[in-house]
Amino acid sequence: MSNKKLIFPIFIVLITLSIIAGMKIQTAISDDKVDEQVRKFKEVLNITSRYYVDNIDTQKLTESAIKGMLEELDPHSIYISSDQLKRVNEEFQGSFEGIGVEFDVLNDTLTVVSPISGGPSEKLGILAGDRIVKIDGVSAVKISREDVPKKLRGQKGTQVKLSIARYGLNELMEFTVTRDKIPLYSVDASFMFDKEIGYVKVSRFAATTYDEFMQAMNKLKGQGMTRVILDLRSNPGGYLEQAFRMASEFLPAGKKIVYTKSRLKEFEEEYKSTGGSFQDIPLILLVNEGSASASEIVAGAIQDWDRGLIVGETSFGKGLVQRQFDLSDGSAFRVTTARYYTPSGRTIQKPYEGGKYKDPMRLDTLEGDNFSHDKDTKDTSRPIFKTFGGRTVYGGGGISPDYYEKLDTLTRYTVQLRRLNLMYEFTEKYMLKNRKSIESKYSSYIDFNKGFSVSQDMLDELVKMADSKKVDFDRTAFDRDKEFLRTSIKAQIARDIWGNEGFYAIFMYSDEQVSKAISLFEYAVKLSKGNK
Repeated sequence: MSNKKLIFPIFIVLITLSIIAGMKIQTAISDDKVDEQVRKFKEVLNITSRYYVDNIDTQKLTESAIKGMLEELDPHSIYISSDQLKRVNEEFQGSFEGIGVEFDVLNDTLTVVSPISGGPSEKLGILAGDRIVKIDGVSAVKISREDVPKKLRGQKGTQVKLSIARYGLNELMEFTVTRDKIPLYSVDASFMFDKEIGYVKVSRFAATTYDEFMQAMNKLKGQGMTRVILDLRSNPGGYLEQAFRMASEFLPAGKKIVYTKSRLKEFEEEYKSTGGSFQDIPLILLVNEGSASASEIVAGAIQDWDRGLIVGETSFGKGLVQRQFDLSDGSAFRVTTARYYTPSGRTIQKPYEGGKYKDPMRLDTLEGDNFSHDKDTKDTSRPIFKTFGGRTVYGGGGISPDYYEKLDTLTRYTVQLRRLNLMYEFTEKYMLKNRKSIESKYSSYIDFNKGFSVSQDMLDELVKMADSKKVDFDRTAFDRDKEFLRTSIKAQIARDIWGNEGFYAIFMYSDEQVSKAISLFEYAVKLSKGNK
């Protein structure tokens, strides 16, 4: 009897030891396979470096091999060189050190698009349209865009001498700019569209995005905002934590915002709302094909919980989670470790094979099952899901809007004007002569929007400028896009005086997706009430 009692514990111990041994053997086999491939690569690299007809750069070959390996996995596992990593870190940390200007290179001349508010250049009186012709006494004419940051950015407290040409002055203006920490904002604009509707434009999810977002929302609330449009169009994503905190502001505590699935349990996570300050405000969120990753996490959570309406176009479909591993030479690589899913279980990632996306399994005009659609959208090959309120939404990659609204496609003629940045170049010349009169006549971009019109003479001048750049005039295309060209010039003028807020405000009044969103607030109000 006592022997029988011993058999079961011994059996369990033997099974456990077998499992552990099996795992170790599997790990050893796996490690052996990796080591074998590393030896193979090392052998090829050594032989090539010894016998190739020319001298070779082994670092370059190794980096190319790493890139090729990661490209076999998926579209978002990537290698990042040390130089690229510095730029990426600056962009998402929310600041860099430099002189504080937005710039462009126009006709081989480094031109100030706008001094960054509060930065050292603005404090010294450097203006939009100023042309930087020398940097530390060396000509900046024909400088490349890639070389500008190398010359103008630098450690806080260091100085750079700029020689600037300004319209109306015969002599160059000399500035000595002391570099400082320059903020990089991710909330591009926030303002009241009317007495009730607030508008917030978020361009990416950086380290400071949530704080900027809350400042914007509280500002607008103080101005009477009772409903809001959150614009995440062309927002490529960024920090998940910032997106999670933003979505939490619109949801009660305890609501799932996003979760991940992985081959390894340690990479599986679930994020639940902590509850926020704007749980009851009617919300409409704008997305398009450029909205990706963190933007899609916010949109998916808002849609699944019936918290607001999604308007625009189907988002990009970037739902792979990368973990970054730093390498000893200052470079890094990111490898996909999990996939994102919305609260209802939809995968955000669209189909791919290796490093390339497959033909999108999407219906561009697909809409969700909302309050009142005129057409039947249920006939689709995409998987069907239900929101927690019972509305139909679609999986298969990306976030399909509740209401689809596609912006008109621009003609080839206008695309060429934009590619050559001619609207900005025209505005720069126009403002050199007319800035003072516009500033004296209009006290705000609201007054400017109501009172200023882009004349036919101005459009004719734009056409002449395009002709000088060898852009063949197309009357049909010009007439079709005329209103867009008027708006673009008007918005550039507003940006020159009132910054990004003026720019977005002007465009917003003629934005078809914004107009659609505003027309739907009746339904957004119903959703916000039904969500309680």
